Amino acid sequence: MLIHGACHCQGVRFTALIDPAQVSVCHCSDCQVLSGAPMRAIVSAAIADFSLQGTIQTYTKTAQSGQRRDQVFCPVCATPLYGCAAQNPEFVVIRLGCVEERAQLPPQRQIWSASAMPWLADCVAPSGAA
Repeated sequence: MLIHGACHCQGVRFTALIDPAQVSVCHCSDCQVLSGAPMRAIVSAAIADFSLQGTIQTYTKTAQSGQRRDQVFCPVCATPLYGCAAQNPEFVVIRLGCVEERAQLPPQRQIWSASAMPWLADCVAPSGAA
């Protein structure tokens, strides 16, 4: 599936070819902190299937394993766009929140569930527009 994405200010845009069956929700503590949310929806794309336009900013984090990962975002509006290996990335992990087709991409699995917030199962139905 071809997807289109952009940051909030529209200064960075991208397209990617993805497999919708690979959409995941990540509950790891890094995703929680870096997204400002209790989880993050993601999908991978091969570097060869990813095209980016605009200027980006990168923050390189080091995981507990020692692996270095680039966190890529818009330098103007700070929208998280994707993550990838810090050196020689073969794929990008796109942040679903900035994907136009996100409503068509329900997560197919949850990862790092041991770090999930215990109250997620108790979430109530939405009460309408805020």
